[in-house]
Amino acid sequence: MSMTAIAAVDKNWGIGYKGDLLISIPEDQKGVFRKYTAGNTVVFGRKTLLTFPGERLLPKRVNIILTRNDNFEKEGAVILHNREELKKYEADHPDEKLFLIGGASVYESMLDLCDEAIITYINKEFTADAYFPNLDEDPEWELDHEEDEIMSEVGVSFNVRFYKRRAEA
Repeated sequence: MSMTAIAAVDKNWGIGYKGDLLISIPEDQKGVFRKYTAGNTVVFGRKTLLTFPGERLLPKRVNIILTRNDNFEKEGAVILHNREELKKYEADHPDEKLFLIGGASVYESMLDLCDEAIITYINKEFTADAYFPNLDEDPEWELDHEEDEIMSEVGVSFNVRFYKRRAEA
């Protein structure tokens, strides 16, 4: 599989608190998230859908929702129930670029299917109860490169880090 994880994390690799993002950074949402995912396929859990305004699907993207609920339906979305269905979807759509966009349980259970990660690293700590796996401490991942720090209009600085899975030794 060739899937890319994309997330915004704080200094502790936190991504959310009480079902919401830690902070909304317009420069990240437009300049990073939309830049990479628009025109591609996004994969996320059902609970993440609940955080979208009006539970609307992300425009200009194929939306794949992962859920264990066999009866779940969402008009306009592709509904998959497990990693095998996701692998089959990718095999059946080899020209699509897939982005894993959350939430925490989806990152935890599907990160091993990714070979790249685009991480917006926020230079601040927040109260969090949902986390992205810390790639800096994972021997399977390495930092490939990072962009210069950006000061957001909401008063926090961040930089975008690009990770890749280490080649098998």
